[in-house]
Amino acid sequence: MHKSGFINIIGNPNVGKSTLTNALVGQKLSIITSKAQTTRHRILALINNDNYQLVISDTPGIIKPAHKLHESMMDSVNMTLEDADVLIYMVEYKDYNLKDAHLFNKIKNTKTPLILIINKIDNINQSKLESEIDYWKNELSNAEIWPISAKEMFNIDELLNRIIEIVPEGPAYFPKDQLTDKPERFFVNEIIREKILLNYKKEIPYSVEVITESFDEEPHIIKIRSIIMVERTSQKGIIIGHKGGAIKIVGTQARIDMEVFFDKKIFLDLQVKVNKNWRSSEKQLKRFGYNQK
Repeated sequence: MHKSGFINIIGNPNVGKSTLTNALVGQKLSIITSKAQTTRHRILALINNDNYQLVISDTPGIIKPAHKLHESMMDSVNMTLEDADVLIYMVEYKDYNLKDAHLFNKIKNTKTPLILIINKIDNINQSKLESEIDYWKNELSNAEIWPISAKEMFNIDELLNRIIEIVPEGPAYFPKDQLTDKPERFFVNEIIREKILLNYKKEIPYSVEVITESFDEEPHIIKIRSIIMVERTSQKGIIIGHKGGAIKIVGTQARIDMEVFFDKKIFLDLQVKVNKNWRSSEKQLKRFGYNQK
């Protein structure tokens, strides 16, 4: 008997969806920062075993769209309701307000096996946790409720075993030696974008997209050339920094992470270009891998 299925994780920004994905997979595939909208794409992470293949789907946090990029991000969230074999709705303490009432109504009425995860329970006491569980039992009577701490790896193995129990029988969707549906360049872009999220403030990280123009793998080194796209000339100056100091920090941090991820020496060439209003351009969004319905 072989089991396989899509386990799709949805929830508000910053509840820990990417941390849970990485914890379940046992490897960092999704970038993690404390800032909202860190995840922009739907990322499929694969857990492979002789007897099963779990396709874990990490999605952007649920937001009210402000431009076409946000609309594309929410399209990917809505897709997860359609192809889920197990749906995980993830919350944290007193996270009672889903940003999309229509979407929450769909969750309440779904026929798909539903797991309600209360994350970050290491931050609350037992009485608060019990009140949370009571609240969600009342709100989502169709859900199994699992308290976890993805960061502290509490209840993760037990959750994984339960997911394996729930998924249906079926063949593998992807080759068993594959870890994700995304190509290598995608992870280069995401690692660089994570460092920008961590090193810059205000609007700068949200105005940035990264594309990798070349990825040349040699026996002992990978030579990478990536472009950081910004929306305005003033943002380009901030990204580069005084005498190139800011972008040098981003490049060094990204290179160190890439060497761990690819297990090979990395040469990284970073450039910054202005691409005006790319977040509102359907053509540019498609170029960057969004709007892939």
